[in-house]
Amino acid sequence: MIPPIASNFIAGENEDAALEYVDQLNERGVGGILNLLGEHYDDYGEATADTDAYVELVEEISDRDIDACISVKPSQLGVDVSGRLFEQNFERIVEAADCFVWLDMEDHTTTDVTLDTFERHARETGGNVGVCIQSNLHRTGDDLARLADLPGKVRLVKGAYSEPQKLSYTDRETVDAVYRDQLGYMFREFDDGVAVGSHDPAMIEHARDLHDEYGTPYEIQMLMGVREQAQFSLAAESGAEVYQYIPYGTKWLSYFYRRLRERKGNISFAARAIVGS
Repeated sequence: MIPPIASNFIAGENEDAALEYVDQLNERGVGGILNLLGEHYDDYGEATADTDAYVELVEEISDRDIDACISVKPSQLGVDVSGRLFEQNFERIVEAADCFVWLDMEDHTTTDVTLDTFERHARETGGNVGVCIQSNLHRTGDDLARLADLPGKVRLVKGAYSEPQKLSYTDRETVDAVYRDQLGYMFREFDDGVAVGSHDPAMIEHARDLHDEYGTPYEIQMLMGVREQAQFSLAAESGAEVYQYIPYGTKWLSYFYRRLRERKGNISFAARAIVGS
């Protein structure tokens, strides 16, 4: 059972709870990006089971006619077992989906296989897939140039992984400057839309200015439980589509603690809530 404090960040332990949450979110003008929690599988059975769950999920999204899509992790679909297993599982999901399918980006060791898989399916589907790119990697400028002419969407985030210093920008000021520059490139060069994966008000305002200048369609993506009132306000006022990234499932504990580490003041309160003291 998910304790109340954790339920701020996780929509529930099963598919029905997550879909009901999306339905409520849609009433406030925000779409949902559903992610079944699970990652770093080195077992064929686990990767296959989560692929089966995603196939069922995309069928339910279609049946319920809600504003939702999904986002999957390569290591959840078996990339640590083999690149071929990951490719096969991702293909199964894309073929079953009427909704949009996002590929999350994990650490730098999976960047190439993730982009190769995205590129193949972007061309095959005509753009019904998207991929996440981490702005803090030195290679990202070249990756964005590779992706600019492809159908599909790209979600730009500052970077969720602690990457080696020789491969990434690490100080906040540089990361912010690089992210701003890369957003500018995307709004100039991408035709199929830009996904701004950020909670930073300055970056969201910058994206709005870029949209006004270039007319490129864009959407804003934020996490469940983070600046939610701002999400609702942006959906009502910004003119951009707003999507909330919504994790769910029984493997919630490690995800929850990652969110807490970003907000250290909540740790002692959360610990008391979990043990019921």
